[in-house]
Amino acid sequence: MRRGGYSWRWRHEGGQSLIESALFLPILILLVAYAVDFGYFFIVAANLTSASRNAAEYSIQGHSSPSQNALPAAGPITTNTSVAALAVGDLSNLAGSATTTSVQVCSKILGTNGNVSNCASYGPAGTVFTPAADPEAPTFYLNRVDVSYTVQPPIPLTFFSHSLLPSMKFHRQVSMRAMD
Repeated sequence: MRRGGYSWRWRHEGGQSLIESALFLPILILLVAYAVDFGYFFIVAANLTSASRNAAEYSIQGHSSPSQNALPAAGPITTNTSVAALAVGDLSNLAGSATTTSVQVCSKILGTNGNVSNCASYGPAGTVFTPAADPEAPTFYLNRVDVSYTVQPPIPLTFFSHSLLPSMKFHRQVSMRAMD
């Protein structure tokens, strides 16, 4: 029986949904993987911001309050009460943070060079950042914490051994003034 010039055998669509699914599934998986990676980058940015801010506050206040006499040690990362250890500890819930986080601390506890606090870097070798002098020095000194974190995507997407999403380096810097 023929209707409109076509045979009923040619109108059978049993394999069409299978072909559509086979074409759409790789695109859907790629979009989900990129969404996970993109969300991870936002989590890293939020943690990095809070880690540098907490470390800068700690470099000024120490354990208890601004009236504390002794400033906390700047580093190393292995000393639990140091500023650098606090910054890395705030990032400890991120994958591989111990090997990809570098911290530069500028504090009066490290000494001063004129009206600028000296700096020390901790963690893997990273970029060294130059601190600025406080315009109201020597009454105030800038305490500065620079935290750099190399982000590796949690779902590494490669295409013929080429990364579709490369690793990125995030950097956050916080400066806070302390009265001398």
